[in-house]
Amino acid sequence: METPKAYYEQVDIDNELKLRKQLAALPPYCKQYFIGIEHETQSRTRLAYAYDLACFFDYLHENNPICKKMEIKDIPISILDQLKPMDIEEYLYNLKVYEKDGNAHTNEERGIKRKLASLRSFYNYLYKNEFIETNPAVKVSMPKIHDKNIIRLDVDEVARLLDEVESGEDLTKKQQAYHAKTKVRDLALLTLMLGTGIRVSECVGLDLDDVDLNNNGIKIHRKGGAEVIVYFGTEVRDALCDYLLERKEMTPSAGHEKALFLSIQNKRISVRAVENLVKKYSKLITGLKKITPHKLRSTYGTALYRETGDIYLVADVLGHKDVNTTKKHYAALEDDRRRQAAKYVHLREDD
Repeated sequence: METPKAYYEQVDIDNELKLRKQLAALPPYCKQYFIGIEHETQSRTRLAYAYDLACFFDYLHENNPICKKMEIKDIPISILDQLKPMDIEEYLYNLKVYEKDGNAHTNEERGIKRKLASLRSFYNYLYKNEFIETNPAVKVSMPKIHDKNIIRLDVDEVARLLDEVESGEDLTKKQQAYHAKTKVRDLALLTLMLGTGIRVSECVGLDLDDVDLNNNGIKIHRKGGAEVIVYFGTEVRDALCDYLLERKEMTPSAGHEKALFLSIQNKRISVRAVENLVKKYSKLITGLKKITPHKLRSTYGTALYRETGDIYLVADVLGHKDVNTTKKHYAALEDDRRRQAAKYVHLREDD
């Protein structure tokens, strides 16, 4: 019997299978591109690029007179050489609002920027390897992203959120029926995310033997494959200990024996399930903020920075490869700290 794959290994396998299915509907030269970038990208990045390229070729099929007459997978590479920067700009404009299969689809600034980045990567590879002679994508300017305030929970909202998880008194009758079965797990999971800032994918990927209660740490697999230890405090430890007692009494489904957090079906809990439970509880405490697992991560990062003032520590704990990414996210907090500096220096004694 084959040994079950680790969560992150299974995710890579699943993504690769999805990628191959997507490539079957795209022109054959797309496959060479994905083989070429495999060593420098993650599986989910390649899958996202494949979806973006499918969107681009679908647009060509619908709007280019030559491409309309053929199947998408038969579109020749010579078409890419004939496109001008203006054609790509029209494609990006169309992405804002377009109709497909009778439904309206939209893309905001970040979605459009990502699709241009995917297209640029595709064109750069083909141009560098002399599949094409022109590179119109590189001449198209990246859309300007208007910064938004980071959405996070305030200190009192964090306390109220965890109180709601424990009591469940404001849930609907239907939700309360499940709450009795899941509240210990939910409290441990949300306390862990709020107390460490780990990503939702890192959380659901945890195995039982990734938890080290002797040193108050968990072993996680970061984006890019790095394996690191993240440490937690007593509140997280207490919540985890309570859940682990309950977890010992569970009988996991086949193939899910190692998983730390189990669903009601006794399978490894999914990212979507965590997203739903975060949404369920957060709606009880704030109607104005759309709270997601990533917002819990922002909440932790904000709390850590306010307590330490060490942006490099925040970047390290959150797993940001570039500290400038962290600085960009927490720029407003840095400005607040700089403003506070004005109060600490006095040039003359007060009268």
